[in-house]
Amino acid sequence: MQSPELYKSISDWLGVKYCYSGESKKGIDCSGFATTIYQAAYNRSLEGSAADIYKTVKPVKKSQLKEGDLVFFKIKRKRVSHVGVYLSHNRFIHASVHDGVVISDLDEPYYKKYFFKGGRTKATG
Repeated sequence: MQSPELYKSISDWLGVKYCYSGESKKGIDCSGFATTIYQAAYNRSLEGSAADIYKTVKPVKKSQLKEGDLVFFKIKRKRVSHVGVYLSHNRFIHASVHDGVVISDLDEPYYKKYFFKGGRTKATG
């Protein structure tokens, strides 16, 4: 299943630099990016940090991820600290601290190490 709205929403964001608490094309963080994409693609509001967003979703296993699901990571913390939007074929888009908005693969060693769970919202479920 491909959502034209999702892909249209993300295309303009690729390469935007990372900025903690940023919410614009001048700079954006991971939760701000997920929130912006969800509003544009699904007309659905997400709020707060990656950890806050995780509390609002239905957890799903990595093997059950569908386009538009959220992917959560625990990076250097014991709590959820990073979120991205799942696309397909193990790929997800997110605002990376080092690379800005980028598409990455869940099987890359870094993301494989820190992957926590997927999450499904009412918008994608």
